[in-house]
Amino acid sequence: MLTSEIISSKIFDTDKLMRQLAVWNFKDKKIVFTNGCFDFIHLGHIDYLMKAADAGDVLIIGLNSDESVRRLKGAGRPVNNNQARSLTLASFSFVDAVILFDQDTPYELIRRIQPDVLVKGKDYKTEEIAGHDIVLAKGGQVITVDLLPGYSTTALIERLKQ
Repeated sequence: MLTSEIISSKIFDTDKLMRQLAVWNFKDKKIVFTNGCFDFIHLGHIDYLMKAADAGDVLIIGLNSDESVRRLKGAGRPVNNNQARSLTLASFSFVDAVILFDQDTPYELIRRIQPDVLVKGKDYKTEEIAGHDIVLAKGGQVITVDLLPGYSTTALIERLKQ
């Protein structure tokens, strides 16, 4: 299989992800979910995603769609479109699946996926994390990880503008 095919195979629509989840669940894999815009991938993102991947066997990333990013971050965002952001994330060996979502939060996606572990940065309190109630109700874990100081997409974009 070509490298481009391997990377593309990690980008899922909902139906394909549900089928793959059945396989992972049958194999008793610990499913980890995180989400974000991941507009300009930087060292902070990589560190965060590696920590998320270490929390289980399978890492699924819910990626805000272009429309969702615009609503959350404003005009001019995202800098990179759905395809570019999806391919970039899927290219990491520790990422197993990338799925786009159009809502402002991944709550419905988390409800469908039913991950064992939900990961966000320490800039969130557990009760502020979309889907925390779903994961905790099934006996799963909600983990907040330390963020790498000095790395922020918004700050990087501002520096580039100067």
